[in-house]
Amino acid sequence: MPDVLLIDGAEGEGGGQILRSALALSIITRRPFRMDNVRAKRSRPGLMRQHLTAVTAAAQICGATVDGAAIGSSRLAFAPKDVRPGDYHFAIGTAGSTTLVLQTILPPLLHAAGPSRVTLEGGTHNPNCPPFDFLARTFLPLVNRMGPTVTARLERYGFYPAGGGRLVFDITPAATLQPIELLTRGPVTARRARALVANLPRHIGERELAVVRAKLNWPDDALTVEETRNSPGPGNALMLEVESKGVTEVFTAFGAIGVSAEAVAERAVGYAREYLAAPDVPVGECLADQLLLPLALAGGGAFVTTKISRHTATNIDLIAKFLPARIMTGESDGGRWLVRVES
Repeated sequence: MPDVLLIDGAEGEGGGQILRSALALSIITRRPFRMDNVRAKRSRPGLMRQHLTAVTAAAQICGATVDGAAIGSSRLAFAPKDVRPGDYHFAIGTAGSTTLVLQTILPPLLHAAGPSRVTLEGGTHNPNCPPFDFLARTFLPLVNRMGPTVTARLERYGFYPAGGGRLVFDITPAATLQPIELLTRGPVTARRARALVANLPRHIGERELAVVRAKLNWPDDALTVEETRNSPGPGNALMLEVESKGVTEVFTAFGAIGVSAEAVAERAVGYAREYLAAPDVPVGECLADQLLLPLALAGGGAFVTTKISRHTATNIDLIAKFLPARIMTGESDGGRWLVRVES
């Protein structure tokens, strides 16, 4: 058995990202690890329900031996075996992010010997996490371009604090992942704004779209209010899509008690404006973080992004502990950051 890799969970951004990436990479490389100081830089350190579900899911898909898998635990030991395709179901039990659990187990299942189906229950649209729409419209199309086929289906919305959402993913691996490059954005071919209101008045979404119309001058046929009762609790999200030849970016702001619809829209508009103002940059900050692991597993690829976040920098450092891939970053004129992966 390979030597146990020791990881300090307080390194870099010091949150759940380093844990999720370590679990995925451990399964793929069959390298056991021990992590101390799990989520040490968070206000409530240690494993929360969402992170514990990611650990449980990772262990189940590969029959791993695990020590320290408990709520509040600041130490985790994980020894994987071979990844196994199958029909999996994981329920977080809270409004914790289902998309971040998928982030943990998708890379190993892309390397499995056969197809898998993964059903996840919990939060589907969470602040500070990629929502389902980002996965379906932005990230998974790029993964599919690398060779696998991953389809995503939302069966029920889940907003904080009620949770209770359900997502289903069908995953067909490819023999190898093919590198991709996203170096230019090119002309924007479509813009769409969707105000999602679950068990709330329609006028909330209409007010949000009024701000989008005024601030971004997007036409009425690009603005949609979606009302749904298919959610255990109330929720609101404004999602702005910017589509170009190589990528569709999704920028999201969430409604919250005490926050006006106009303030929610201003936040989403700010994200989209920052992206559109960056000179010919195709990859936003969140997508940059998500792309690193697939490209490292492919042994190559490159993209241009707006900035190198702490999440991205932490991911780069962690990948180097498990894989021989070299990840190089450099800033060019106008705030363009080139990230290149080489085997």
